[in-house]
Amino acid sequence: MSNITGRSLPMMALDQIPTFKPDAKNIKALVKNEGRVVGYQLSDNTIISKDQAIALALNGDIKGVGIAHRKGSKYLKSLPDGLESNNLSNLPSISQK
Repeated sequence: MSNITGRSLPMMALDQIPTFKPDAKNIKALVKNEGRVVGYQLSDNTIISKDQAIALALNGDIKGVGIAHRKGSKYLKSLPDGLESNNLSNLPSISQK
């Protein structure tokens, strides 16, 4: 379902939808500490913090995600594409060492 401007409801939940670069990385795993996401593992196996991931996504260096906020904090959110398998919530988790 779309609103007047043509954005679907899931897309309206995003504050920013960056345009990704051709060489942008994918997120392949969530880095968790005590059950909370504290970072991400990228497709090149680099592990980055949430803040680094937001900065990279805003710069177009991570594909498939947009920026949303909750209680004053920014976070990454999967762009809706009809596939459940690539949603951040469905990715494997690794523990922070």
